Amino acid sequence: MGDARLARAASVVGVGHTDWVADHAAVRSGAKPHDSYGYAAVAFRAALADAGIDRDEIDGLIVGPTTAYERVAEVLGLNVRWGGQADAMLAVIEACMAVATGMAEVVALVYGNDQRSAAVNYGGPDAQGGGAFLSYVYHAPWGFTSQGALYAMMFRRYMALTGLTEAELGEVAVAQRLAASRNPNALMRKPIGIEDYLASTYICEPLHLFDYCLINDGGVALIIAEAGRARRMTGRAVPIHGVGRSDLNRGATSLEPRLFDFYRPAQRQTAAQVFDMAGVGPRDMSALQIYDSFSCHIPLALEGYGYCGDGEAGRFMRDHGISLARGLPVNTSGGHLSESYMQGWNHQVEAVRQVRGEGGDRQVPDCRFVHYSSDVAGKAVSIIYGR
Repeated sequence: MGDARLARAASVVGVGHTDWVADHAAVRSGAKPHDSYGYAAVAFRAALADAGIDRDEIDGLIVGPTTAYERVAEVLGLNVRWGGQADAMLAVIEACMAVATGMAEVVALVYGNDQRSAAVNYGGPDAQGGGAFLSYVYHAPWGFTSQGALYAMMFRRYMALTGLTEAELGEVAVAQRLAASRNPNALMRKPIGIEDYLASTYICEPLHLFDYCLINDGGVALIIAEAGRARRMTGRAVPIHGVGRSDLNRGATSLEPRLFDFYRPAQRQTAAQVFDMAGVGPRDMSALQIYDSFSCHIPLALEGYGYCGDGEAGRFMRDHGISLARGLPVNTSGGHLSESYMQGWNHQVEAVRQVRGEGGDRQVPDCRFVHYSSDVAGKAVSIIYGR
């Protein structure tokens, strides 16, 4: 089980992001509002304002993998005593660890990405500029570098084993577009139905256009503080009740963990960690935020974390529901499919806003706990935010 010292050791005191809608419109018109560092700086300034604190209170810094740590610190004018670089999920966990061990008291988590205007490739012979840290480059000699193709192959096998239909998978895109229609920050706000989903173009069968995430520029920032200090800073602090992580690395470059087990062993180990640390379970969750570079992450997470049984996700989504209209709300901002592709960072902001009761038209009533899940490339990570 996870270290109990991390339970409620830290709280989120500030969140911020760039204007994804305006930035997307500018990029489509041929302009480039910022580079990755500029987006990060705008988001950081917004998070500081949300927290109501001065920049000099920051003594820790974690930056996203799209920017260099030293340069971000320089641009933001920060001299900190602890810092590093991580993705959104691990940045939150590392901030909790830093706070719990006394390495820092107030940590800024800052992400900026100009992926759209910079024409970043996430597939093809020069995927991500040839970044060897991405597991799919191992398949490049066979011409198999598209993440969409990898997930399509995985989910085709899942469908064959469980009987899940394309219409059931379409519940994900439909539910998240409903959420986005109520979110002024979302890029894709026109509601769709199952018929629209089924009529949409296949990109890599069985995945349709609506199963793929957006690609857009933007930035996100969070400020996480030691729990006692957070309470003194603001009455809107959101405690982090639990965190967990488990990796499946054996056979990872042959796709074995996702093709054969659909991440379940890692998800179950992570579920045991995060729910035990937080002292709650799946039935206590008011909403889920699930990393959704592709829609098929959602049914796999529903099963892996115990929201339904193995092979039951299709029926769960169809009959129980995963939208703001009915059932268990998933990705209440629209997620990566319809709000903004910020590589897991925007999900953290949405979780905080839901717990604060700041969701506006998309607010989940009496939102007490929000579970965040990520299962990318064999790494299962979870965070529980709550009151």
